[in-house]
Amino acid sequence: MTIAEDLETGRDTDYMVPALQRGLSILQMFNAHQRTLASNDIAERLGVSVSAIYRILHTLDEMGYLRKIAKNTWELGPQVVSDGFSYLASRDLVDLALPHLNALRDRTSLSCHLSIREHTDSLYLYRAFAAQRLSVNIPIGTRIPCHCTAMGRILLSGLTPPVLDALYQYVRLDDYPPPAPKTLPELQQLIGEDRQRGWVLHRSDYSTAIATGIRNHLGEVVAAINLSGPEAVMDSEESQARFREALLLTAERISAELGG
Repeated sequence: MTIAEDLETGRDTDYMVPALQRGLSILQMFNAHQRTLASNDIAERLGVSVSAIYRILHTLDEMGYLRKIAKNTWELGPQVVSDGFSYLASRDLVDLALPHLNALRDRTSLSCHLSIREHTDSLYLYRAFAAQRLSVNIPIGTRIPCHCTAMGRILLSGLTPPVLDALYQYVRLDDYPPPAPKTLPELQQLIGEDRQRGWVLHRSDYSTAIATGIRNHLGEVVAAINLSGPEAVMDSEESQARFREALLLTAERISAELGG
């Protein structure tokens, strides 16, 4: 059914955005049997003129969701595949990590979190919340700058120094409180030490977190996990060593399921 037909049949379109609907409809036209489409074909299926979809096609092309392969002929762009695989990979990762993090929480009575890197942010994908009065509880979907947290620093440790330089070339670091690094050279030095150590301990006002990385079959850091709890519980070197050992063992098990 075309957009014009929607209007004719009286469907509720008050809250719909026609340009967005057309853009998504265009992407849905491509499949295993229909790999390329001409502008005229796309316009005909939408029930509009070619001029009406020109800006939409151009926008999808600029964003990588479509690729122009000949005059007025299009195919799906690489961003469609990238987004799809990123989503599937993140869901697979959560499914694999979930039982291990729940078990780690039960053994330690501390909260556990799982995150991945998106640009310079650490994106929280899962939490195993410890049900005690003083617990660290960061909601799923939270984004925190990588250089400010234990998990974020672990995620950055998976980058080579040149890639890290390029990532932070235009990012201001001096707006964050200690112990976050204030300059790119400080960040490079800190991440270099984290990379050699393989784990990070980070203290904030009332809590402490220990984080380490999850690796795929290529040995790349694809995610980070942590144990976090009240400073009073994690203050001694003995307790830190015990929690760190449990965390590293859990990371090994999750990495093994990813082929690491």
